[in-house]
Amino acid sequence: MNTLLLLIAGDALLSLFAVYVGFLVRLSSATINMTDVKRFVVFMLVTVFSSFLLELYNHNKELGKKELFLRIMIALLISFLLLTSIYYMIYFEMFGRGVFALSIVFFGIFQFLWHAGHEAVMNSSALARGVLILGTGPLAKKIGNLILSTNHQHILKGYVNLTGESLQVPAEFVVGNGNGNGNGLVQAVREKKIHKLVVSLSERRGTFPLQDVLNCKFCGIEVVDAPTFYEEMTGKLLIENTTPSWFIFSNGFKVTATRRFYKRGIDIFCSLVGLIVMIPFLPLVALIIKMDSRGPVFFLQERVGEMEKKFTLYKFRTMRQDAEKGTGAVWAQKNDPRITLVGRFLRKTRIDELPQLFNVLKGEMSFIGPRPERSEFVNELKKIIPYYSERHFVKPGVTGWAQIRYPYGASVEDAIEKLRYDLYYIKNVSLLLDMLITIETMKVMLFGRGAR
Repeated sequence: MNTLLLLIAGDALLSLFAVYVGFLVRLSSATINMTDVKRFVVFMLVTVFSSFLLELYNHNKELGKKELFLRIMIALLISFLLLTSIYYMIYFEMFGRGVFALSIVFFGIFQFLWHAGHEAVMNSSALARGVLILGTGPLAKKIGNLILSTNHQHILKGYVNLTGESLQVPAEFVVGNGNGNGNGLVQAVREKKIHKLVVSLSERRGTFPLQDVLNCKFCGIEVVDAPTFYEEMTGKLLIENTTPSWFIFSNGFKVTATRRFYKRGIDIFCSLVGLIVMIPFLPLVALIIKMDSRGPVFFLQERVGEMEKKFTLYKFRTMRQDAEKGTGAVWAQKNDPRITLVGRFLRKTRIDELPQLFNVLKGEMSFIGPRPERSEFVNELKKIIPYYSERHFVKPGVTGWAQIRYPYGASVEDAIEKLRYDLYYIKNVSLLLDMLITIETMKVMLFGRGAR
């Protein structure tokens, strides 16, 4: 998240600077008035939005210089088309053609240098943080594999074995004096030049080397537990190895009256605007659904909402009318034969979800939150997955963090993975995160990702 914000902030500032340089080069002066400030802001918003569409802020992807250059060129083309349309509709917001062209070119140069430089710095071994894992069991192995398989911001320096821990990591990676009591931990930390100690013990009672870890802390070493480190690295929660006390004492999960008020206000505004925009297209959507297959236009289904209250969810129908006849409630599968031809398009573009804006307006759902699940599935998943009920402490959403980070779920394993993201959202909910999810959802709708 921090990397994402840094890249966005850098691009926003560079876009403003590019326009300023464009004024200087074209007009030999850069006297800025209030009208120009509005133009600067429009230019900034459009260029950053276009960069989002081309996934220039996706820190999970390492882009080579050629791919980075190509994505920036396409993003600039989109920015040019969007800004041209805006200037055509709102003429007084328009730059001079020379300033506009130069600003686009300069921004492209600045953005390429900024992103390439940022990538080089983030992947630099000189800035990588050495990590020592306290533990050698299954949890320690999971954290070690996570470090090895992700970016270059952390370097795995080894594991510390303790009495009672099974050895599930390569023996050559185990450091320390090997007596299993944690003695020598400070010395190992100094010798290995460790920046962060990750406590990843399967069982802490009777084995946790309190004094040695405390000494590391006083020596300036950052000490975190495995669930916190996992959250920082992945943007989701490690629910299987997380105790209730972690949820109780961790930062987050703050639902204030102010947050509820502004979130509800945004929900009402967005749902009203969405429904007003949707109404003119409703007859066309209804017509193609009726022409494609027999049955109603809308699909009504019972779902589980906030505090596990049941409500009726509205969607455009995308399956045959008798889709679950003889099977009962089942998840949609890849290339599901029950989905109609038109329904497949509606699902890909997420148009089938638009009637849920009425659920948002009624207060049964929020614009952003965990997706509401069917009660048949909820009852089963609560028995299998720890902390599954906790996702119902907030209103379900039309879109959410799990929807933009993980494809469509159709199994218990998928439900577990989505719950990781849902709980991360509930823990870290903020206006900034909601804005990010909204923009990423636009990308999902445009490119049809993750639907079935």
